[in-house]
Amino acid sequence: MIEVFSAVGESLQPYLADAARLRIAVFREYPYLYEGTEEYERGYLATYGESANAVIVLAVRDGRAVGISTGLPLSEADEAFQKPFLDAGWDISTVFYFGESVLAKEERGQGIGHRFFDEREKHAASLGYAVTAFCAVVRPDDHRLKPADYRTNEAFWNKRGYRQIPELQAEMEWQQVDSGELEVRNRLVFWIKGGNPAS
Repeated sequence: MIEVFSAVGESLQPYLADAARLRIAVFREYPYLYEGTEEYERGYLATYGESANAVIVLAVRDGRAVGISTGLPLSEADEAFQKPFLDAGWDISTVFYFGESVLAKEERGQGIGHRFFDEREKHAASLGYAVTAFCAVVRPDDHRLKPADYRTNEAFWNKRGYRQIPELQAEMEWQQVDSGELEVRNRLVFWIKGGNPAS
């Protein structure tokens, strides 16, 4: 049995190491190709655990985290995620930002992805947010590391009521599996549900 539940503060601590390793493993996959470290990931997740308005949803099997999904108000998110909204005239105080959903390969296809969105949307609504947003990395169709059987999540996101907003794009740098020790600048496009609360 897999348990899916929200965790904050001390309740998150027993799962931090597993969750950090999981993020590294999943984001190494295409399309992110992210080369992370456990130390950085544990610190990153701890910041969510310390925010009174953030949500961390865990999927746990036999006491081990096999999935994690996060969110927090956009006004508390990294400035790189705020910038495209501010540049486009949005009121970021009305937007709740979803950080990521990662799930171990062997646990996919069981509806946990929907549970992650359900829990985060419920949390956002409980705080009064009517708009939720997340971003996804942009890769060319002919990328040399794209697996032959790769399928995007776009159909799933559309089914959840999200639409891509091409003019809302963030830029971030990270070390990739194919970049050695160099950081690579990447583009991420936002997906939105709930309207356009421009100021």
